[in-house]
Amino acid sequence: MKIWFTLTGTNHYYGHDFLEKGMKIRLEKEPDNRHDHEAIRVLLDGVGHIGYVANSPWTVIGESYSAGRLYDKIGDTAKGKVKLITDRGVLCSLKLKTEGEPDPPAPEKTEKTEGGEETTTAGGGNFVGSAVS
Repeated sequence: MKIWFTLTGTNHYYGHDFLEKGMKIRLEKEPDNRHDHEAIRVLLDGVGHIGYVANSPWTVIGESYSAGRLYDKIGDTAKGKVKLITDRGVLCSLKLKTEGEPDPPAPEKTEKTEGGEETTTAGGGNFVGSAVS
């Protein structure tokens, strides 16, 4: 089943000028978000966090799903595609995964610790080590 949703908040990250129809995006629930317990962040491989699934009547375009409507229909992550870029937001779609289909891999994230070591999180695990050039 195809579901439409609005990607919003891109102006707080990289804007939306670089987005193109057909680009693959990843949705990831953010249950610890202090502003919205149904927050779903939107990520683009190679770029990272680019916005959120809209969750208010002022940001949802047309009859697309809000994060609240979508939250219980997806697992912890889901895959989507950019379909239409507008001044009000970016319309995207996703297919609900079928029973037994695995979740997509978690995004890889690298951060520096206070000691200068890099911490890489991928697939739910952590690796701490020194950067090698």
